Amino acid sequence: MSTSAVVPAWLNRELYPFDNHFLDIDGNQIHYVDEGSGPTLLLVHGNPVWSFVYSNAIKALSNFFRCVAVDLAGFGLSAATPGFSYLPAAQTALLAKFIEQLDLRDYSVVVHDWGGPIGLSAALVAPERLSGVVISNTWAWPVNGNPGFEKFSGLMGGPLGRFGSKYFNSFVNVLVPLSHKRRRLTHAEMTQYRKPLPFGRRTPTWVLPKQIIDAREFLAALESRLPELSTRHALILWGDKDDAFGAPELARWQQILPGARTVILQGVGHFAASEAPAEFATAIREWHTF
Repeated sequence: MSTSAVVPAWLNRELYPFDNHFLDIDGNQIHYVDEGSGPTLLLVHGNPVWSFVYSNAIKALSNFFRCVAVDLAGFGLSAATPGFSYLPAAQTALLAKFIEQLDLRDYSVVVHDWGGPIGLSAALVAPERLSGVVISNTWAWPVNGNPGFEKFSGLMGGPLGRFGSKYFNSFVNVLVPLSHKRRRLTHAEMTQYRKPLPFGRRTPTWVLPKQIIDAREFLAALESRLPELSTRHALILWGDKDDAFGAPELARWQQILPGARTVILQGVGHFAASEAPAEFATAIREWHTF
């Protein structure tokens, strides 16, 4: 574990005022923040963002929790080894080793977007360590045959999506701001999403969309283990204006986690922790003491 000179000059210390830590896992330099004390929260982001998406929520939560927010390999400040596949199974294997190396125990995993399938799969590698789950606008089962998911996966993971992501960083420049419904991201915030993905480092942003459909076996394996989560302390934090995950996915999570508390964030889109960080943090605090 170390703080390292690899921390870039563009990192905005007002927006992201945390100590930077790194773990070498199979040659991958995995960046994370470890803020506050108390019960442990492991926060796992999705595509194409990084732990910055949780920054304002961490500022509020770290007064009451130990907040460990990780950057998946190739995202944020984490550097992947040459030839890394960025596939969900590969990310899961690294995250499971990250949990083991930090010796996280009795923790709650907070997941969003691709952080759902990856974070939950990693947590279930050692389920005895896991005490709770916080689900925010994500999924964890195959969606093959669903026209909306198949269209998005084919577009953003296909030749056109790859071209747009590679040359224009379109996933960040278009979808991230459009997916914020309640508020507009500032220029400074958008800079923190653009800078980690310069030309030549954008491969994961089109690999993962294609995997929405192609990772059927990975998602089916996770789906088969979801009943193991039914006895965990659970919270569903749901932005109700999300274009990606809507009422059907929410209803399915409520079925999978029958004892979960559900908090609907009104007018919030896909990135609940970024759009409504105060409500996001308050909901977790109230749920954890429930």
